[in-house]
Amino acid sequence: MNMSDITAKVVGDLGDKRRWRNYKARSKQLPASYRTAVDACERYLLHTGWGGDVSVFEDLAELFEQHATDHTPLRDIVGEDPAQFIETFARNYRRDSWVDRERDRLGRAIERAATAGK
Repeated sequence: MNMSDITAKVVGDLGDKRRWRNYKARSKQLPASYRTAVDACERYLLHTGWGGDVSVFEDLAELFEQHATDHTPLRDIVGEDPAQFIETFARNYRRDSWVDRERDRLGRAIERAATAGK
């Protein structure tokens, strides 16, 4: 799956396409370092299966807009572990990936095994 396929999955219908374009326009207005950080977070989210909900990207742009206005240093925003930051940030949004399905399947299998032995 190439990047345009992943993006198409995220921005599905016309309303979402409009929202996606607005998000991209907002992120391009950020100061260079914040824009680079948002682009890196976006890439990580798209490549790790956080597609399907444009609101995670809109809220990400809003977060960085607010911090850019306050001149908050990037490390104060994302900390020392950017992957942990973005995963924690995105945790409240819908995620639909094979990893999540397999994680759920594993949990159910272990639960069945644990209760079968009682």
